[in-house]
Order: sequence, then structure tokens, then C-alpha cells
Amino acid sequence: MPDDLLATALDHAARGWHVFPLRPDDKRPAFPDHAAADCTGRDPRCRAASRHLGWEDRATTDPTRIRRAWSTRPYGIGVACGPSGLVVVDLDVTPDGGPSGLDTLTALTDRHGGTVDPTYTVTTGRGGAHLYYRHPAAGPALRNTAGTIGPAVDTRAHGGYVVGAGSTVAGRPYTVDLDVDPGPLPAWLAGLLAPAPLPPQRPVVVDLPANRTGAYVRAAVTREVERVTSAASGERNRALYIAAVALGQLAAGGALPEDDARTLLEQAGAAAGLRPAEVYRTVRSGLAAGARRPRTVAA
Repeated sequence: MPDDLLATALDHAARGWHVFPLRPDDKRPAFPDHAAADCTGRDPRCRAASRHLGWEDRATTDPTRIRRAWSTRPYGIGVACGPSGLVVVDLDVTPDGGPSGLDTLTALTDRHGGTVDPTYTVTTGRGGAHLYYRHPAAGPALRNTAGTIGPAVDTRAHGGYVVGAGSTVAGRPYTVDLDVDPGPLPAWLAGLLAPAPLPPQRPVVVDLPANRTGAYVRAAVTREVERVTSAASGERNRALYIAAVALGQLAAGGALPEDDARTLLEQAGAAAGLRPAEVYRTVRSGLAAGARRPRTVAA
């Protein structure tokens, strides 16, 4: 089993898919073993990066790292969709007799006059299906959805992952049903998954003293906001977390009101196209992490 999983993880990486270990026979990531809000920096990888590294940061296509991980334990295979340039449509089965994910997708296809061409397909442990598609090259970064476009249909994109073929969860295998290259995400489906336009954002005026301290903090705020709003697709959540840690340190040191820091970060995350729930969680985690390492600014 470990050799099979290693070979499959290497095959995924050869396709350009970024993989990371899942706990054996489980959907949960094997590393890290702590949440961003609880990061103390003792994990060697977090310490080396001077920030918390989650599963998406650790996902890789590096064969050396993959061999090192999967040679030790029968880890499952997680496929990080954002770094891999994938959108995965998750079609669930419904034991209560309701419409299945396939039923919903078929109805949506008919309603929108679209098509669903054959693509790389994995049968999930419960008998559903994962349809792998290439993320559109143009347009907004697509995020995860859960039942947004219809019953029993979820999607995984930036910020999400799926259990890869070759893995098992609760003893149930994930197997390749159609081994072809992922096709482009159908345009009609991309339109349904596109995030809603952002509402107008009111600027936040931070009341800082007109001295050296105020100038330093103002420059730091500007730098961190620009870090978020200028981040590349797939890097925006990470940029928001880094910015929240930095401003959380200043807030904890008394140089910046925490409410102002939170509002500025939330607006920057929204302007970058991140979903409100994601922005809220990331800002909260980053501010909490920064608060554990206060930074004072000399007058």
C-alpha cells in the first residue's frame, strides 16, 4: 500500500498537481497538526518561514519531498486545487432518495444549454464522483462552493482540496474512473461559480499622530494593504494572513487600534476578491497570531 500511494502521489505531481499527505484512511491533512490561530512557531516549517504554513503552503510537486513523506507512512493523497490550477466538481450521492449530484448537474446542463465533456474523473469512497477541470485562464479566481449551484453539488478550487485517487477514507477507496487530462471548465459552469461583484467599499480613515511614529505606522499599513490587493491569484489568502499578522503585532504593541486594523484588512481582502467568510477567518487568525508577538514603535 505505501508503495502504491507513493507511485500515485508521484504520478499526480507529474501532471502538475500539488499534493500533500492526508492522515491514513482519513480526509484530514496530516500536517500541520495545529490551526493558524494556535501556531506557536515551534513547528520547524512554520519557524523556518516565520509564519504559519498550512496544507496549501506545504502542497508540492517536488518528487524528493513526496518520496520522503510517502515512504514513511501510508498517507492518503490530498490534491490542492488552487496551486494545481484545478476546479473539481464534487457530485455527491444522496442516501435519502433526493436528487444526486449527477441529477443536479444534468438538469443544470439542460437548463443552460451547455455541455459536459469527458474529463479526468475519480469515483469517491461513497460512490459519488470528482470531475477535474482546468481553472479558467481569464476571469476571477474561483473559490469553494457547497450546494451553491444546486443540491449535492460542491466545488473545490482556490483554498480547497480533494482526496486524490489511490487514497481510502474509512476503508472506502477513491479510484480513477476516467484517466484523461482535465478538460477546460465549461464556460456556462464557470459563470455560475463566479463570485458576486463586490459592494462599494468606504475608505477607513486611521487617526494617527503626525509624528515619526504615525508616519511609520501609516507606511506599514499602506504596505500591508498593498500586499493583499496586489497579490496574485491563488496567493491572496496567504497575503492577507501575513498582513494580518504584521498589523496584529502593531495593534498588540499599541501603535494601531485593533478595530482599525481589522477593518482595513477586511476591506483589503474584499477588494482582492476573497469571500467574506474566508476574509473573516483569515483576519481573525492573523491578528491573533500577531498579538502573541507585540511590536512597539519607538517615538
